[in-house]
Amino acid sequence: MNAKKISALLLAATMMTTCAAPAQTVMAEEKVPKYIFLFIGDGMSYPQIQTTNYYESALADDGDEILTSQSNLNMMNFPVSGSAQTYDSTSFCPDSASTATSIATGHKTYSGTINMDEKMETPYETIAEKLKSQLGYKVGILSSVNLNHATPAAFYAHQASRNNYYEIGQEMIDSGFDYFAGGGLRKVTGADGDKQDLYELAEEAGYKVIKTKAEAEALTADDGKAIVIDETLADDDAMSYAMDLEEGEWGLADYVEKGIEVLNNDKGFFMMVEGGKIDWACHANDAAATITDTLALDDAVGKAVDFYNEHPDETLILVTGDHETGGLTIGFAGTDYDTFLTNLQNQKISYAKFDSDYVAAYKENKTDFDTVMADITELFGLQAPDGEAETSNQADSKDVHPESEDTGSLVMTEYEYNKLKAAYDETMSRTGEEEEFGQEEYLLYGSYEPLTVTITHILNNKSGINFSSYAHTGLPVEVMAMGVGQDDFAGYYDNTDIYNKVAALTGVE
Repeated sequence: MNAKKISALLLAATMMTTCAAPAQTVMAEEKVPKYIFLFIGDGMSYPQIQTTNYYESALADDGDEILTSQSNLNMMNFPVSGSAQTYDSTSFCPDSASTATSIATGHKTYSGTINMDEKMETPYETIAEKLKSQLGYKVGILSSVNLNHATPAAFYAHQASRNNYYEIGQEMIDSGFDYFAGGGLRKVTGADGDKQDLYELAEEAGYKVIKTKAEAEALTADDGKAIVIDETLADDDAMSYAMDLEEGEWGLADYVEKGIEVLNNDKGFFMMVEGGKIDWACHANDAAATITDTLALDDAVGKAVDFYNEHPDETLILVTGDHETGGLTIGFAGTDYDTFLTNLQNQKISYAKFDSDYVAAYKENKTDFDTVMADITELFGLQAPDGEAETSNQADSKDVHPESEDTGSLVMTEYEYNKLKAAYDETMSRTGEEEEFGQEEYLLYGSYEPLTVTITHILNNKSGINFSSYAHTGLPVEVMAMGVGQDDFAGYYDNTDIYNKVAALTGVE
């Protein structure tokens, strides 16, 4: 080879090295998020977010529902958004166990399975476990439902069935994670009640178990590992629906704020926060409870945003859903193109609280329908049509709520009123020992109290809202990002890529 060719090759090599250097420098300087928040709205997809946003706009516009581009939610103001597919190894309409597994580990599996492969043989290590073991991050797991329920469990447990609540609780304790907060544990002494209490096991493992608001307020990082159970547990030992909270009771945002206080440290932390009762409200087709619990999750997101504003170069916040629940739609055949979302503010309590505080007493006391109807008007705003029994409230409100349905009236039509009476009769006739129902009963009421779900159906529809299912659907979910690495979460991808992107950003193996 002559000298001219050698010189040319050397020059080319030098140029390639010089060109490559800046890219290597950029890679070396790429930031790793030190503080990571992952918010999962269980059952929350675009319909839940958009309905909540429109509802807030309607209230702000005094019911005029003027169309605006206003984004009322913290999560809607994030700079980057993407979409994630949610199917699992079982179905296009997956469950929380499999979808949370995908988010936590990057693997698909069967519905009902938590962090195990389809053969139920190989466990998957979660992003939370990796961040703690490899990078020394503190870890917090929060949920408005039970802490050993499917979504929170997917960040620390490995079980063939999501129903192995006691075994999941044992894995929760063995995880060594630093902060658990929210709803109470299910099956605390096992399925048969013959095992050692999980809370006792937690204390033996060095956890401080807290069950009062006063103790939660006093908790500090110096107390070490903590399990904080909400003081005022409601249905199935979960936290109360946001709309049922009494003055001064803690909501999800309070537990996030406390979590930030106790997890903050020089190495970093990972916090997963589940708004679990969004899903439960959608299963029951309760639009008002869905909206208020979506707002509760967004308030919790706001606490993370406050922290981000203090640490913008070290924080990543993600908001997503595991799947959509209920087939929620903005629009109903009976109102054509109209919505009357402010009608929903007439609902004063969730379906669950109405069941526990009212329906149970109706059955016990054999309460007559007119008395029940007066409660329905007081608690949900629905009114009997003209010619039927009416309360003084109904008479006084006729000028505010004219009868014409297309004006957003809360006066029921004869058709709606008859549906409500039929549902009342069905509720009063049930003993609680029924093993199964026919197709007609299921399509009308699902697995819920006929009276209660019919009330919410009528109120939803009069508001221009509808549900198509009592189960999950196959809609994609939102992925909203703010902070270090936010641009990686733009686009349309699989839910397993949420894990992949976080793993790549943090460099875990």
